[in-house]
Amino acid sequence: QVQLVESGGGSVQAGGSLRLSCVASGSIFRFNTMAWYRQVPGKQREWVASISTGGTTIHANSVKGRFTISRDNAKNTVYLQMNSLKPEDTAAYYCNKESVRAGDYWGQGTQVTVSS
Repeated sequence: QVQLVESGGGSVQAGGSLRLSCVASGSIFRFNTMAWYRQVPGKQREWVASISTGGTTIHANSVKGRFTISRDNAKNTVYLQMNSLKPEDTAAYYCNKESVRAGDYWGQGTQVTVSS
């Protein structure tokens, strides 16, 4: 059974921090590079960060130095630590495998709202 359950979002003021979590089914998590994405209504989903099964990470320029992706392979969980949040980080955040394709399953996401 495919499962992606994101949590940890909320409303914070600019400069604040949040830690997002995503529990994934083993079929998605175990052998895949995982990633976080975000989407604002009316815009395309945007890639935020990726982490390989071995822990190699890469972050989008817009979040580099502020966000950190990590994973716990024993818990099938990927995290996104978000610091120094800005209003432009406001979006619904989703996790999935980096190689996600059109038609693949997505979870419900978790909303992050940053006020100035």
